[in-house]
Amino acid sequence: MTDTKHAPKTLDDVRTLIHTLRGQRVVLDADLAVLYGVETGALNQAVKRNIERFPEDFMFQLSKDEHDNLISQTVISSWGGRRNLPYAFTEQGVAMLSSVLRSKRAIEVNIAIMRAFVQIRQLGAQYKELAALVEKIDKRSIRNSEDIEVVIRTLKEIMSPKAPTGKRRIGF
Repeated sequence: MTDTKHAPKTLDDVRTLIHTLRGQRVVLDADLAVLYGVETGALNQAVKRNIERFPEDFMFQLSKDEHDNLISQTVISSWGGRRNLPYAFTEQGVAMLSSVLRSKRAIEVNIAIMRAFVQIRQLGAQYKELAALVEKIDKRSIRNSEDIEVVIRTLKEIMSPKAPTGKRRIGF
């Protein structure tokens, strides 16, 4: 069993495990294994036994360049004994893991990861709204204090995002 004392405990902790690769938000197999409390090899073996559930848009293996880039960004450690390149799971792939890993912990972890993906999408939408608002104000120039108040209120909302359910713990 994997050492889980360093396993993420909050939604924000889980959110830090989501990376963007090939234009998609993904979680690496080793990070998922820590969350689920299993060895990375055991997780990958379960996936391989059910490979028909994981098409390329659900899961893909990193290229050597992608792996090296993640190591150089200190996202993953260069120390260790992996013989194969890591797998990356998209949001749909993580959801599909719930049909392969059926423990209570797997269910709780999947719920937390889905919430983190949703939160990232919401934050992205908020930033797009703010950018559109700034562009609109810039084009017509700020004419009154009401425009400034809208910008300040929007910035405050973005700087203190709330979890969708208000719960921060993921249950383990």
